[in-house]
Amino acid sequence: MSKKATLYRMITPQHICPFGIKSKDLLKRQGYKVSDHHLRSRDETDQFKNKHQVETTPQTFIDGKKIGGYDELRKFFGLKDLNQNGVTYTPVIAIFMTALLMALALSWQLNESIISINVLVWFVAFSMCILAIQKLKDLNAFSNQFITYDLLSMRVVRYAYVYPFAEAYVGIGMLANFPAWFVSPVALFIGSVGAVSVFKAVYIDKRELKCACVGGDSHVPLGVISLTENIFMIVAAIWMWLS
Repeated sequence: MSKKATLYRMITPQHICPFGIKSKDLLKRQGYKVSDHHLRSRDETDQFKNKHQVETTPQTFIDGKKIGGYDELRKFFGLKDLNQNGVTYTPVIAIFMTALLMALALSWQLNESIISINVLVWFVAFSMCILAIQKLKDLNAFSNQFITYDLLSMRVVRYAYVYPFAEAYVGIGMLANFPAWFVSPVALFIGSVGAVSVFKAVYIDKRELKCACVGGDSHVPLGVISLTENIFMIVAAIWMWLS
């Protein structure tokens, strides 16, 4: 006997509920035949909510029992809670792996060895540019998190707003092979201030903070990853002077 589920989700000319689409997809992947009911207006949606005493849609019913929205449906099937707000290194790992693959792809395109100084330089440059983009998506949110541990930003708040632009400038300068005197001082300055700030906050003051390296409101813990970002810049600055 096939398993059956009833789904109520909002679909109007102005709005299609993404969680309704996800709920239907999840039910089908779990082997359910879905009776898909569309709520075509705000009034119809409000009437449904009042009738079933729920605050949100979509809503799924299985064997006449109300399961709930998408999050409750995932829980019903024993799947991971996507709203967990614990610390995670996933964003940084994703950025570093993407940057590395970009560097290797460029090396492949230029017929260079994948084991070369250029691959390392491109990897660092791509990483810095991507991290800068993450910060620039919401400068205000980034600054709110950054000034809780960056020593210079605590004294000069405006520095928190300048930092992402400086980081992007260094990454782009490395890719463009700008003269060392034009890029290296900026990389050395922001990298050194950042490294000292992170080291003091984590290893001396032993504060448990979230890192702003991938932008504001992130759940990446302040620690070795944050220190790595700044060490990248310091090493890049030294390399530019010596090369």
